[in-house]
Parts: sequence; C-alpha cells; structure tokens
Amino acid sequence: MTLRVISGEARGRKLKSVPGDTTRPITDRAKESLFNILAGDVVDSTWWDLFGGTGAVGIEALSRGATFVRFSDRERLAVETIQFNLAHCRFESRAEVRRGDAFGLLTGTPDRAFDYVYIAPPQYKDMWTQALSLLDENPGWLGVDCEVIVQIAPREYQAMELFNLVEFDQRKYGTTLLVFYERKIRPQE
Repeated sequence: MTLRVISGEARGRKLKSVPGDTTRPITDRAKESLFNILAGDVVDSTWWDLFGGTGAVGIEALSRGATFVRFSDRERLAVETIQFNLAHCRFESRAEVRRGDAFGLLTGTPDRAFDYVYIAPPQYKDMWTQALSLLDENPGWLGVDCEVIVQIAPREYQAMELFNLVEFDQRKYGTTLLVFYERKIRPQE
C-alpha cells in the first residue's frame, strides 16, 4: 500500500512504510474521512500518535496545521520510519519521537495535555482497551476539549466503562472502525 499525505502543507508527499508486517497503516479513505470529520479543528492543535507506526496520522495532522505531534512506538524500525517521514516532510521541528512501550508511557507523569490522542495498536490483541483505560486513569494527558480516536477492526469493538471519557461517535470504513471519545463534562463541585 502506498502511503501519502493527502492535504495541506506536505500534500502529495509519499511516506515510507515500516518494513515487515508489524504495523497496520490507515487507509487513505479512512484517513481522509477522519480529517474531514475534524475539519478546521486540527489547526493549532496538539496530538499524540500513540502507536506511531509510519507516522501517517500525525504527519497528516502536521500538514493540516497542527502545531505539535508526539509520536511513540516501541519498535525501532517504526521509530526510524517516523523520523525519516518527518524529515521527508520537513516537520521535525514540530514533532517529537519517543521509543517506548505505550502502556509505560501512559502511566508516566503527564508532561503536557493533548487536544487529540490517536490510538491504533496492532490488531486483535486487545491493546486498544488497555491503552484507553490507562489514558482514562491518567487524565493529565487530556486537554480540556480533548478527543481520543481509536482505530480498530470492527469486530474488535466493545463498549467500555470509563470515568473521564465518554464515547460519542463511530465511523466504519471497510475493515476500519474509528471510535471517538471526549472528556466527560462533570458538574461543578
């Protein structure tokens, strides 16, 4: 599958894939639909592309005007691919790449709050529920109007009981399901 930046500053640039089969890149159709849903909200936003893979989602966000994206992945080849793709698109100054286990990173002390957290782990390992639960338990990572977007196969989906987040939308594109969560609005205490 050929990966490319769909719109914005780096439109049309081809992105390198991670060698092997350890990543699950988002299809252009699903990525374009995602960014059409978010529309102008991407401008001046901050992102955490949690299971970075190729970096395609975070790079698309940067191309469309995001101010900062943190990419993380535990695989060395994925980290090197993200770094290559960022350099190719000239976005290194607006990005940070961390090699590490997503679950370990999520349990750490938050050093910033993000507007968007994108969770697209390897399929069929129930990693998305673990990542979402850890994020829910450590809300310092979540900006006031934060959205968490999960990319999974439709048959992986299950409703989850969360304390700080609530599901508000789902969109299916072929074999890709995007599930959207936002911060719960709590009454003033």
